[in-house]
Amino acid sequence: MSDVAGKRLAGNAPASSMTALPDGIDERYLVPALIRGLDILATLSGDQQSLTLSEVAHTLGVTRSSAYRLLYTLSALGYVAYDSNTKSYRLGPQVLSLGFGYLASRDLVEVAMPHLIRLRDRTGWSAHLGELHGRDVVYLARVATRRSIASTVHVGTRLPARRTTMGRVLLSGLPETEIHQLYDDASLAADTPPTNLAELLKQLTDDRREGFVVQNATYEPGVASVAAPVRDMTDRIVAAINISAVALFTNDTELNGALKAEVVATAQAISQDLGRHAASAPASPRQSSASPL
Repeated sequence: MSDVAGKRLAGNAPASSMTALPDGIDERYLVPALIRGLDILATLSGDQQSLTLSEVAHTLGVTRSSAYRLLYTLSALGYVAYDSNTKSYRLGPQVLSLGFGYLASRDLVEVAMPHLIRLRDRTGWSAHLGELHGRDVVYLARVATRRSIASTVHVGTRLPARRTTMGRVLLSGLPETEIHQLYDDASLAADTPPTNLAELLKQLTDDRREGFVVQNATYEPGVASVAAPVRDMTDRIVAAINISAVALFTNDTELNGALKAEVVATAQAISQDLGRHAASAPASPRQSSASPL
């Protein structure tokens, strides 16, 4: 149990409460039942991740009947789940939603930067973070290589999404209807593929299936790149990362092997920090029911 959970309220608050309050709180307006409900969640999120009805009642210092009503309410809302085999309660999937708002509010660059630094250090090449703006990928962060020869792309640079590794990764996360809104055959006519919408859609389908994009001197002569998607807690692609290498000092085997593995692993780590590892569909009240008394 955390230090906060271990503290107790004084005055008119429930004597058994484990939720700490700052000084100056007018306890006349506190709701004891709500505090006890939060106490249950705090307890189950600590060392004691599973409790029986009797253990909950003892921990809160209330009767079994009162504890049951609290657990039944939390269970009906999906915040607590009952295990009929062990006759115990644990946190339910709905409790995950309580943290999603905080996770979503975290600055993407702030979350990604430590991972980009490690990616640069492990690969030796510049690492970047970008997001999609219309038909362009916009570079949000850059960690430059320590090598004397490198491709220089600065924060704020906009490049055509369909031509770049990060852009292709980002476009692969869009539904087909949005691709149709962004591109048509006329806008794709060029000397290099994809030169029409059908080719672009097939390329993005392949990119989506692979989960990464590798290019060797395809967009910019002499520059090789590997990109992978960054996903949020809903599994939606919200950004992409890549490394940019000098093609002369690497090869297709390395790009599709060790370098790709590092980029994909880093993208997954950033996604986990954004909450993807905790994402799951909340259970409906009918899927989670309290035990009998």
